[in-house]
Amino acid sequence: MSRPPRPCGIESLIVSEESGGDALAAGSTVGSGMPPVASSAGPAAHPKPQPTPNPAPHQAEAIRDLVAAFPVALELGERFAAAGFELYLVGGSVRDALLGRLGQDLDFTTDARPDAILKILDGWADAVWETGIEFGTVGATRGSGAAAAQIEITTFRADLYDGVTRKPSVTFGDTIENDLLRRDFTVNAMAVRLPDLTFVDPYGGLRHLDAAMLDTPSYPERSFRDDPLRMMRACRFVAQLGLFIAPRVVAAMTEMAGEIARITPERINTELTRLMCGADPRAGLELMTDTGLAEHVLPELPALRLERDEHHQHKDVYQHTLTVVEQAIELEQAEQRAVGQPLEPDLVLRLAALLHDIGKPATRRFEPGGGVSFHHHEVVGAKLARARLKALRYPKHVVDEVGQLVFLHLRFHGYGGGAWTDSAVRRYVTDAGDLLPRLHKLVRADCTTRNPRRRAALQSTYDELEHRIDALVAAEDLARVRPDLDGNAIMTLLGVKPGPVVGRAWQYLKELRLEHGPMDRDAAEIALLAWAAREGLVDPATGAPLK
Repeated sequence: MSRPPRPCGIESLIVSEESGGDALAAGSTVGSGMPPVASSAGPAAHPKPQPTPNPAPHQAEAIRDLVAAFPVALELGERFAAAGFELYLVGGSVRDALLGRLGQDLDFTTDARPDAILKILDGWADAVWETGIEFGTVGATRGSGAAAAQIEITTFRADLYDGVTRKPSVTFGDTIENDLLRRDFTVNAMAVRLPDLTFVDPYGGLRHLDAAMLDTPSYPERSFRDDPLRMMRACRFVAQLGLFIAPRVVAAMTEMAGEIARITPERINTELTRLMCGADPRAGLELMTDTGLAEHVLPELPALRLERDEHHQHKDVYQHTLTVVEQAIELEQAEQRAVGQPLEPDLVLRLAALLHDIGKPATRRFEPGGGVSFHHHEVVGAKLARARLKALRYPKHVVDEVGQLVFLHLRFHGYGGGAWTDSAVRRYVTDAGDLLPRLHKLVRADCTTRNPRRRAALQSTYDELEHRIDALVAAEDLARVRPDLDGNAIMTLLGVKPGPVVGRAWQYLKELRLEHGPMDRDAAEIALLAWAAREGLVDPATGAPLK
């Protein structure tokens, strides 16, 4: 990845008053009718909407392009206007258009109540669903096949929350300004009225977007109490969009981090996954850690700040881990560019990089002479990684693959100067299986030493290991290492029926295959009979099955 260097820690994510300048005049705690909030209880009244600024010419053109790319938007606007209602394109689609990124999701909001929305869609939409109608949301499709447009239209909302659960008391609103006020961040609280394309931005979202700043339309304490997941979403937007955080938002996140416990693991999973698949996960992870959110969501991460690594080359294992994540992403993207593939985030690799050292706090030992060791931290770490990912409701294949990568990431360090036998190389490849390309990237990313000679030596040694793997793969087809006798041959030779004995024999032959390479059939049969004699399954003298 190519990005300008920036300091570590939360300070680099906060927009200060001094650095904001005029660009933030209506932004965070400076101006905008939004005074600082000292009490967690929040102020008594909501901020007042401000006059909407005019988008720059290129931004206005981007909005026109967005609508032109989806003719159904204008069609809908005309139908709602004809029925006497307002319709707005709102949220992330407007934000992304202003950033020059046309997306596929279209969200609309209107002053029409759900029953009126259904009437307007009748005869126009090809399909309508009412799954979210109790929350004022009606879904519809227009067209068919690849050209089909899927839309959601929601009545203006002015919800009330009890501050205990995340279930709102659904209340429909009457103005676009109040609907935008309840949204998570100002950059998502902009709208375009249809069909006349009037831009609506009462809370400074465009100004904040131009300044790359993340702030809330309402007071952040109130916003986060309504939905604590918005704190995780702030971390995600930092990682995805490269935004900086208004000071009052950081203060509220720090004070209210414990509120995230009200959120289900599934919703946290969604935001953490999007964060990890963003352009700069490190920035989002730092914000999670520095505000205390990670203590409740991913406590293994802040725990790493207390542990120095065994080489004493880093401030702590926490900073080392964030660097490994960055380097893994660089390797992931370099490989994709080399083969002309679109850049697609590899969630498994990124999670493995994030969790690869979480076993170190539990295995830290202070050695004589001042050294620090973390023996078997890969074993402990694999168990912890699996447990955490299960708790966050990740799919089984993600849990298994990340756990296996964490378990294997340290094995290379036993390779030394190429001292592994061919058998050891075979086992390395076989144990990694389909994860081998990811394991290559993880091991290389785990080299964060600042000593250029040591770094070059480690990379050269791994180059050598990869060359040996390539040679063995070419000679022996290691991707499909199997015993030299199959189950039927084993049963015939030993005179046994399907059952545990066949499995044990099969595993023994596989171990021989890994240890010695391919065997011809005669050698494999002799080896199997010798094993069976030791196990008391055949007569040592005749090889005949024992009854």
